Formats: sequence, structure tokens, C-alpha cells
Amino acid sequence: MAVREMFTGLPWWVKWIAVPAIVVVLFGGLIMSVLTFLVGVVFKLLLLVALVGGLIYVVRKFMSSSSSRGDW
Repeated sequence: MAVREMFTGLPWWVKWIAVPAIVVVLFGGLIMSVLTFLVGVVFKLLLLVALVGGLIYVVRKFMSSSSSRGDW
């Protein structure tokens, strides 16, 4: 029996409210842990990009100011 056949005679609220509610209750912890992991990875990637960009900016600023003075 296919899933489509199981839902054929059921009212709309069973398909669109009851079944998703059961899925959220049963797998809510798993869904939240996966979302937390993904948000953490995205945050760390953005932090890495910001830190590397800041480092490159500081090094270029220092190199341009030190090369213009000529004290090396």
C-alpha cells in the first residue's frame, strides 16, 4: 500500500495538521539538533570569513604604512 493511497480518504486536517504534529512531537528533538548544528556551522564560517578578512585588512594597512615610511 502506497502512502498516497493511505491518505486518500482522510480529511484535510489529518493530512495537514495531525500528521505534521505527530512528526514534530516524535522527531522534534532531532530536527532541532540538526538545525542547531547547521546554524552553528554557518556562524563559525561567517566568523572565520570576518576574522580572515580583518587580518588581511590589518596586514595590508600595516604593510602599506611601513613601506611608505621606508624604515625597514
